Amino acid sequence: MNYPLSPLDGRYAAKVSELGTIFSEFGLMKYRTRVEIEWLIFLSENGIAPVMDEGLKIGLQTVMEEFSEEEFQKIKDTEAVTNHDVKAVEYLVRALVPEKFWPWIHFACTSEDINNTSYGLMIRDGVSTVMSIFESSILDDLREKSVDWKSIPMLCRTHGQNATPSTMGKEMAVFYHRLNSVAEAMHSVSFLAKINGATGNYAAHVVAFPELDWIELSREFIEDRLALTWNPLTTQIESHDAQAAILNNLSQLSSIMIDLCRDIWGYVSLGYFGQKMIAGEVGSSTMPHKVNPIDFENAEGNLKLARGVARTLADELPISRWQRDLTDSTLQRNFGLVFGHFLLALRSLSKGLGKLEIKEEVLFADLRKAPEILTEAVQTVLRKNGHHDAYEQLKDFSRGRALTFDEIQEFIKELDIDDEDKKRLQNLKTENYTGLSEKLVEDFIA
Repeated sequence: MNYPLSPLDGRYAAKVSELGTIFSEFGLMKYRTRVEIEWLIFLSENGIAPVMDEGLKIGLQTVMEEFSEEEFQKIKDTEAVTNHDVKAVEYLVRALVPEKFWPWIHFACTSEDINNTSYGLMIRDGVSTVMSIFESSILDDLREKSVDWKSIPMLCRTHGQNATPSTMGKEMAVFYHRLNSVAEAMHSVSFLAKINGATGNYAAHVVAFPELDWIELSREFIEDRLALTWNPLTTQIESHDAQAAILNNLSQLSSIMIDLCRDIWGYVSLGYFGQKMIAGEVGSSTMPHKVNPIDFENAEGNLKLARGVARTLADELPISRWQRDLTDSTLQRNFGLVFGHFLLALRSLSKGLGKLEIKEEVLFADLRKAPEILTEAVQTVLRKNGHHDAYEQLKDFSRGRALTFDEIQEFIKELDIDDEDKKRLQNLKTENYTGLSEKLVEDFIA
């Protein structure tokens, strides 16, 4: 019996099932089979290969669309003999067509022509899958929380110390804005591919059919037939720069969500958030009172794995000795690790966000215990009124001691400033010293 080495194929398989037919060995063979068939049909339709009747064409298209375990097993059985996976796909297609088409299967192709187009299709489908889930489960939730919590004040902490307040909605809006910006960049990335022969020069193509415009045929096949973006200049391999850009975007999304997980973990620890209890769940094996923020911890761990593998692939895939070496072949087989751990993290983070219950009374109590944060406002108004030593006055008054609201009011009362400014300061509370936090949400998120 084969036991799964990765938890993505064992413990967590059900949570990442959408990716199974995309990034697995089955998925790779499915995409390779599609490219080989599409190329054969393309050559036939362009008068290069023999004319293909509609019945045969429909049959081949059915295999592409309904690629099954049966076709996959045939490929693997053949590979066991040939010791060449792309050649095994070619032999599968041979079995589907009359002998007169055999010379035209894989015509003028190097294995990398099939592989790079297959990986282009794979990554396109993978990105579409995870980004759809990301946007519906994370972005939409953060946007909703930004709006719902836009007026709920909270004490900020810079360097871990009490600092000028914000609102919880505005802080969630920051994460929404950051993530949405990277998501938009992800949508603009191209899925590059090429089909141009052994060293990217159409050498064999031209010898066989010198009268044909192989450059245009290549572009047409990549863009019109496969709906990928044509890369006109390559060596034997497509250069993987676009793949690196996609992986770097996934890495950046992971970093931002790690930041989010850690912030929320801290807010849970402070009591700003409670967590909805789920019947039957156990928080601790020995401390029955606990409801641990495990969803955010699980998300953080999986995001680190996704980011780590993504960065390695992004760093290494664009590098190839001379016109081709095989290091990328091994590396690309690990795309599933990146997308799998990323998706697993999305599921954990979404579950955690869904369990949050904001505790306004705790937020308010925390603010009321930090009257010293108002000294920023006082010294800024002193500056407005011409006091060159405003900062020094407030530092002497406040630094290193526990202030009370009454002491601050007495200090304000004695200030030599405009009456309207003094009145504004006297009406200032820690819970309403949030500046334009609410407006920022309304203007840029709501």
